[in-house]
Parts: sequence; structure tokens; C-alpha cells
Amino acid sequence: MKKYILYIFIFVFIIPSAASAQFETFKDSVVQLYGVVMTADSLKGLPAVSVMVKGQNRGTITNDRGVFSIVVLKGDKVEFTSVGYKPILVSIPLNLQGNQQSVIQLMVTDTVYLPATIIRPRPSRQQFERDFVNTKVPDDDISIARSNNNSATRKVLMANLPADGREASNQYLRQSAQKLYYSGQAAPQNIFNPFAWNEFIKAWKRGDYRKKN
Repeated sequence: MKKYILYIFIFVFIIPSAASAQFETFKDSVVQLYGVVMTADSLKGLPAVSVMVKGQNRGTITNDRGVFSIVVLKGDKVEFTSVGYKPILVSIPLNLQGNQQSVIQLMVTDTVYLPATIIRPRPSRQQFERDFVNTKVPDDDISIARSNNNSATRKVLMANLPADGREASNQYLRQSAQKLYYSGQAAPQNIFNPFAWNEFIKAWKRGDYRKKN
């Protein structure tokens, strides 16, 4: 019985007090950060500046007058970034009194130095004609496709490239069909076939039977 009374006492008094204290602590750490972002040289409101909490996936942007407002926690770091300006990181003090803080943030222009460019005078007519004639124009896709599809290139590719799965399977099926076609009888000999001799002579002249290194 005493144990149940102890549990009731804990749930009724201790847990609500702890939750209330934790809520008060969290409430005290919330800060409403607001202000305006301006250019350092002309003091004009800078629109579309990204205001992000460092390390967290949340933030906001300034309006067309450079004004912004965001909720942060004490100890957070807020980063101001904009294209053409140096990024600035602002820390929210842990010992900040109250739950509001205003800031006027000045953005400094980020100067980017490009590599040197050499400006030369226009060439003469003779120089232009010489360079135009000697300039090598690379082949376009159509010219490359035509050169790859001519008969000589295709023969070299067929002789050197291995057969893929489709070609190997088709060749195996043709050989199997030929064996089954002459099953139970003697297959004809091409030694008396004039067409076979014609193909053999053409292959001999082309050098198909030469020893390849």
C-alpha cells in the first residue's frame, strides 16, 4: 500500500514539477532574432540574403528591404550568405538577457580576381587566310559514323573483336541445325562446289589466310 502511495506521489507532484522546470528552461533559451541586412558601402537593404542556423536545416531569407526574423536558441550560430558578398557568422550569446535580440548586419562585397586577359590586334588578311587554311576542323558525328561503317573498317572490326552473346548463340544454333539436317546421312562435300571454290579464291587474294602476328 505504501508503495502505491509513493508512486502516486511521484506522478502527481515530482514529474509535473520536473516537466515544468524543463519547459521553463527551454522557454528561457528561445530567442527571437530580428534585424536588417545592409551593404557596408552604401547602407542599402540587401534582399534575398540567406539567414541559416549553423548545423541545422532551417533558416529564412531577407525581404526586399533586407529585413528578417527567425527563432533561434541561445548559443546558436547564424550564418548570413549572399552571392557576391562575404559570408558572416554571428553567435547568439548564452548569457543573453531576455528572449529578443536585434541586429544590423553589414555585408562586405567579395571581390573576385579573374585571370589576366591578353588583347591582341586583329590579324591581317594574309594571316587570316593562312590560319583559316591550316586550321584542322574535327570530324562531326556523321563523318565519324560514315568512317566506322565503311567496308574496310567493318572487316577489321569483325576480324579483331570477339563475338558477343547473340552472335555466339546464333552460330551455335546454325551448327546444330546443320547437324540435325544431315542426321543419318553423309553431309555433302564442298570440294566439288564451284561457289565454295570462288569464295576460297577471293579469301586467298584478300589475305584472310595469312599468318597474323
